[in-house]
Amino acid sequence: QVQLVESGGGLVQPGGSLRLSCAASGIIVSIYAMGWYRQAPGKQRELVAGMTSGRGTNYADSVKGRFTISRDNAKNTVYLQMNSLKPEDTAVYYCKANRFATDYWGQGTQVTVSS
Repeated sequence: QVQLVESGGGLVQPGGSLRLSCAASGIIVSIYAMGWYRQAPGKQRELVAGMTSGRGTNYADSVKGRFTISRDNAKNTVYLQMNSLKPEDTAVYYCKANRFATDYWGQGTQVTVSS
């Protein structure tokens, strides 16, 4: 059974930082394409950052230079380091694993950026 469990969300002031974690079980993250997505109220879910099995990365333009996706194979965990957070980064953040056209999603973690 595949499980992706996100953690690390919370309330942070503008300009602050958070690190989200996505702990996986039932899959090996190093052979999957992993991604972080977010969904704000009333908006569609969007890709924030992605990492291929070969550690290639891509980012949404809105987070380039501020967010970094990384992977710890020993812990079977993917991270999203978020710096210089803005109110518009407020959303539920989801982790996704993809391989052979099969997607697995986590339950999401809320990030709220507000003073």
